[in-house]
Amino acid sequence: MHRAMKNSHSFIKPINLTLAIAGLLILAPAVHAESGDIPQMEQGIQIGDLAPGRAMIWSRADRPARMMVEYAYNPQFADAVTIRGAYALAETDFTARQDLTGLPEGQDVYVKVWFEDLTNARGKSEPVAGHFHTIGKRDDIRFVWGGDTAGQGWGINVSFGGMKIYETMRQVQPQFFIQSGDNVYSDGPIPDSKLAENGQVWTNLVTPEVSKVAETLAEFRGRYKYNLLDENLRRFNAEVPQIWQWDDHEVVNNWSDSKDLSNDPRYTEKNVPTLIARATQAFHEYAPLRRHDAEESERVYRKISYGKLLDVFVIDMRSYRGPNTANLQTQESAETAFLGAEQLAWLQDELKHSKATWKVISADMPIGLNIGDGNNAQGQARWEAVANGNDGPAAGRELEMARLLKFIKHEQIHNIVWLTADVHYAAAHYYDPTKAASKDFAPFWEFVAGPLNAGSFGPNSTDGTFGPQVAFYKAPPAGQVNLSPYAGLQFFGEVNIDKKSRAMTVDLKDIDGAVVFSKTLPAEAEHEHEHDRD
Repeated sequence: MHRAMKNSHSFIKPINLTLAIAGLLILAPAVHAESGDIPQMEQGIQIGDLAPGRAMIWSRADRPARMMVEYAYNPQFADAVTIRGAYALAETDFTARQDLTGLPEGQDVYVKVWFEDLTNARGKSEPVAGHFHTIGKRDDIRFVWGGDTAGQGWGINVSFGGMKIYETMRQVQPQFFIQSGDNVYSDGPIPDSKLAENGQVWTNLVTPEVSKVAETLAEFRGRYKYNLLDENLRRFNAEVPQIWQWDDHEVVNNWSDSKDLSNDPRYTEKNVPTLIARATQAFHEYAPLRRHDAEESERVYRKISYGKLLDVFVIDMRSYRGPNTANLQTQESAETAFLGAEQLAWLQDELKHSKATWKVISADMPIGLNIGDGNNAQGQARWEAVANGNDGPAAGRELEMARLLKFIKHEQIHNIVWLTADVHYAAAHYYDPTKAASKDFAPFWEFVAGPLNAGSFGPNSTDGTFGPQVAFYKAPPAGQVNLSPYAGLQFFGEVNIDKKSRAMTVDLKDIDGAVVFSKTLPAEAEHEHEHDRD
């Protein structure tokens, strides 16, 4: 239980919260403090894993310090509560987080975060302010999603406006954001400048940690600190609660624990489990997620409920997978695992017992797109995701997916939508069993967004196993790949759920906020008794 003090008058230096409300949030400058100065909050704050009655508050100091959080339900901070939070120590790269609990539904929450150093002087940092809205029973739901940030060498270009898609997303005033993976590109060096299409030059902010592939713990941590140099992202983080998951580039391209780096000259550390361990530590230090318990403290998959309208099921398609292979096995085994037995059982159980109208499965990779990983020793195509490129009945990793989709159909679980990123273009896919090679599933939609600030690619070909029909895609012209953000092919998704009709509208939007595709899905009737079975 956190220690809290209820104050009628704040005891810290007042700040102008009118600016925060207007979107001109006061942000700590991304500069290093001189020795002996007060603590600095160079990365601002993040809000994460908003759930009924609670939200995580994350921040980082530049030295040993203690995190302090004050919150109230009004911009004047009348009747504010102050919490003595966690210690920020070198062991966690001076990151800290605090779970705010007992929050009322449907309320604006205003927060101030600062750090007190661990000297006898107890020097206090200047506070950073933020605010968010808890979801209530009377509220419609609006959220955004996307993935793929600072990839392919397209980093923070100040002359372009920085990572300005985050400002575009902030302006739609979402209640939360799903970061669908590839939060950072640990395997992608960011140069001072890079030639873009049409002879344009893209210039980057750079730091030593992003100048090479990440191998040390400091270099993995540096990837997250680099992204937080962007003012758009820091402003977004202080106003929009986030749900983080991960994919491959948080560690190394297309990784499983069987990844072989022996022929990659960029890496002096060839032990993939060592890289995974360091990357995992950095991810959990910088992600504003609510940590799982000691049973599996580094677990990423989880369910976050938003009441009767929505449950979000965050899945992990990376940690429990077998190796990338030709993906044509006819029997399930450790080699064909993708979610893995324990996560799959968890997902089936949670879906079966969900009382929410909509069940969003937040996946870090698409189901029916062919995503390659070179060739194996026999010259066969090797596959990175679920699909195997043969359009036939389920095989390899598709066997596990077929089992999940069959379960959903036979348990009559309705209103499931898949959201994902990964492939660096926008798309909408309708999975149609009448056009599938493996037909024992109920039809469903999958929507793809991204990149948020990375190279644009695509489109990928589809695999016919589960009958994906491409209702829409927007990608670079044929023959063009890795286009910079100058090209405008950066995309996020926006979801709106109407509390009265319970309909879900999914919009795919570009870097300027223009809608490039929209689909409204009516809610199918639920049968309550079906979810009460033992």
